[in-house]
Amino acid sequence: MSTSVTVYLKAEQNVELQSKDVYVKDIGKLSCADEHILAKAKSIKLYHFKEGERTRQVISILKVIEELEKLGSNISVENLGETDVLVEYVDVNKHKGLLQWFKLFFVALISFFGTAFTIMAFHNDIGINEVFTRIYEMVTGRQGDGYGILELSYSVGLAVGIIVFFNHIGGRRITKDPTPIEVEMRIYERDVNTALIETAEREGKTKDVL
Repeated sequence: MSTSVTVYLKAEQNVELQSKDVYVKDIGKLSCADEHILAKAKSIKLYHFKEGERTRQVISILKVIEELEKLGSNISVENLGETDVLVEYVDVNKHKGLLQWFKLFFVALISFFGTAFTIMAFHNDIGINEVFTRIYEMVTGRQGDGYGILELSYSVGLAVGIIVFFNHIGGRRITKDPTPIEVEMRIYERDVNTALIETAEREGKTKDVL
């Protein structure tokens, strides 16, 4: 009588690959007491991206379990992760060259000048110059004669605040905690993945069991 072997699978929600072949080992982590079965499980091919087709594919965990159970009648699979996996094929050669550097430079310019314009428009909307003038008059009893220590301190504080908010100085992180924008990006990424998976299921394009 054969002994039952359990394969534990922790699937990810989103996976990016540079290879057109998708194997079980690519969609998450696997664990099994039998090293021989574990090696076979990792090498099972789940999908192949064909030339000219879309670069995203949703794979149901039921399909993965079905393929794993084909290794033997004594194999049982326990999934500890996601129920659907969004696999995206990324052609790294397509994103190389001068055009990619131009795109990067263009996005950097848009981000820099867009942020500068937003800050200036906000300050103009609230009348920051009038506010500083009023504060100066209240503190010193005299009318301000131009830009002084108050405006300079505010400008330095604004720059420091931006650095603290983004938690980076150049390529170095100030603290280990994620910034608010990083948290929002993770939430946005999770929402996009969920939407893509649900859309694929509704359109019947998920690789699933029959």
